[in-house]
Amino acid sequence: MADPRGPKCKICRKAGEKIFLKGIRCHTAKCPFEKSDRAPRPPGMHRFRRGKPSDYAIHLRGKQKLKDYYGVGERQFARTFHIAERQAGNTGANLLVLLERRLDNVLTICGFAASRAEARQVIIHGRVFVNGHKVDKPSTLVDVNDVVSARPRQKDQEALKVAYAANEHKPVQPEWISVKEDPPEMTILRLPTREEVSAEVDEQLVVEIESR
Repeated sequence: MADPRGPKCKICRKAGEKIFLKGIRCHTAKCPFEKSDRAPRPPGMHRFRRGKPSDYAIHLRGKQKLKDYYGVGERQFARTFHIAERQAGNTGANLLVLLERRLDNVLTICGFAASRAEARQVIIHGRVFVNGHKVDKPSTLVDVNDVVSARPRQKDQEALKVAYAANEHKPVQPEWISVKEDPPEMTILRLPTREEVSAEVDEQLVVEIESR
């Protein structure tokens, strides 16, 4: 599991846009992107950054943005890409759909966690069940007809309900998931399409750099 340490705002500044790594804070005035009309400067020694980025740099930034958005490391990302390659259809779309099906992402887009880092913590602590069985791996991929719920203990049920109620900036509920607040439960109706993926990235850049 990858969970980048250090200032997460630096990652957004490096990408030049919000990736929403800090949950509710990203929607407040404390976010560097909300403090002025222009995007904050990227981290590092700015005075030496001259000229246009190379073609490789553009492709690398696209890949890093996708990895940072879902919070996956290089090895895990490479494994997911190889699975996408072996599937029928467009490799880039397959990759995004696989990442969108991660359990930590499902909790986040359904509003039961303010960020993917928070969702990973909840899952690792064993507070989430899939089809009635405890799952403690955030990288678990959900499938059609899977039922994701809180551990059948009142303390864990209440924790997810409180998190859902407190998450004022929860995204629009995905159409491929049926969400029930009380008791906390998510049913996977179907697999997401490329258009329903929450990450705003150019997957072609990722495919091109990974295929080299």
